[in-house]
Amino acid sequence: MVQIQHRQNQLKIIGIDPGLAATGIGIVGGMGVTVGSYSFSSIQTPKDLALAKRLDRIFSQLIDILEVERPDLMVVEDVFSLEKYPTTGITLGKVTGIVLLAGCRSNVPITEIPVRLAKQVLTGNGNASKAQLEKSVRRHLNISKPIRPYHASDALALAMIGLFRYNQAIRNAGGSAPDMNRN
Repeated sequence: MVQIQHRQNQLKIIGIDPGLAATGIGIVGGMGVTVGSYSFSSIQTPKDLALAKRLDRIFSQLIDILEVERPDLMVVEDVFSLEKYPTTGITLGKVTGIVLLAGCRSNVPITEIPVRLAKQVLTGNGNASKAQLEKSVRRHLNISKPIRPYHASDALALAMIGLFRYNQAIRNAGGSAPDMNRN
């Protein structure tokens, strides 16, 4: 995991971009719209493993990350299914289910937001490409090297949106998991 040291008195938000081959993990620390620290990685699963074993690997590694990091909020990409690829949508739903379960088991407040929202907020274009979003994340975090895989940059984008909206959203939700789907 690429990591920059966290400072005290910061909120810590973890963003998760579910994927069977690579589940992106992005963690930001900061206050308001100021990111003071970040880290990113991905959980990789080989294609030759059975689906149940791949899901178990994602779940187990995510539980370990959540225990170490102890985030204040988990922001998960709200996955969608394309009519052309229903099987892919079902598989992503399974991955998302174990991601949500890991967050629940770790007692982390969870919210789901569409990646389109992260793209809109960070690039100004809800239809931005993965490359455009990655470039925008790097610009916001002052990172010169490309963030790979793209799942990790998507996860960082989700975490950043969680941080940017967390203070207001948590007040509005009365201390429970915030609903940040509103623009």
